[in-house]
Amino acid sequence: MIPFSCFTIFRFKKLTCRILVLLLLISFSSHSQNNILVFQSDFGLKDGAVSAMKGVAMGVSPNLKLFDVTHEIPAYNIWEASYRLVQTAPYWPAGTVFVSVCDPGVGTERKSVVLLTRSGHYFVTPDNGTLTLVAEQLGIQEVREIDEVKNRRKNSNESYTFHGRDVYAFTGARLASKTITYAEVGQKLPNQVVTIDYQKPSFEQGKVKGTIPILDIQYGNVWTDIDKKLFNQLGIKIGEDIRVQIFNEKAKVYEGTVKYVNTFGEVEGGVDVGYFNSLLNFSLGINMANFSEKYKVFSGNTWSIVLSKK
Repeated sequence: MIPFSCFTIFRFKKLTCRILVLLLLISFSSHSQNNILVFQSDFGLKDGAVSAMKGVAMGVSPNLKLFDVTHEIPAYNIWEASYRLVQTAPYWPAGTVFVSVCDPGVGTERKSVVLLTRSGHYFVTPDNGTLTLVAEQLGIQEVREIDEVKNRRKNSNESYTFHGRDVYAFTGARLASKTITYAEVGQKLPNQVVTIDYQKPSFEQGKVKGTIPILDIQYGNVWTDIDKKLFNQLGIKIGEDIRVQIFNEKAKVYEGTVKYVNTFGEVEGGVDVGYFNSLLNFSLGINMANFSEKYKVFSGNTWSIVLSKK
């Protein structure tokens, strides 16, 4: 007969083991691929490049669900590709696979990778800076280099300029459909990616500094990476004026004041405003007009902004 104390310990160990297995299964399922494949590129839709990528994906598995972030990234603009991913990915369920192809270095020594973020999203892309913002904001769980011997479209070895079709769409489809596991993508790399330098948001000596990562293209509004918590350190209230300075590299492009509002309807047409956009980041606009066009203010990692009380 087993002593009571030993029996209790035995049961406790079995329970602990079951809990650990359950936690592992939960962790795995939160990162498990879900048949969703989301594409982004700088290809545009004027020709068949995007359709070719989707055709390759469907050839891997007709059960895939295919979607797009955008294919209107300005040609070679890796920074904008990086921003559009982090703008979009958090709204997709864990397990979603993103294929992003903005690849001016196609055919060179830059690595082809799949990043798994701590949020459980997969990003299939060249490691050329595209992963800057998702790695920073969603966190790096693991990085693997694509094994192009195993994960490349059949009979495509002589094609050097369309890795979006031959490597990224093919690998992304295999991963999203669970044709391969994440480990089968290729060898594990250090938990780091190539990044693009930019002005990080900060509060210094009564001023808030940040970057202008992107424009709200349709309306010409200027979006920054300054969140409400940082902005509120200025102590500026709704209806008050904000002093704004904008720089490209070290050259001042704009200096002026804007009215702090919740919505554009609070001012007359033609009035410059500061507001918080749908991502809850500080932005600039003109009611019924185009701020970017009027003041020649654009976006990218070289564009910075300084806010202060008037």
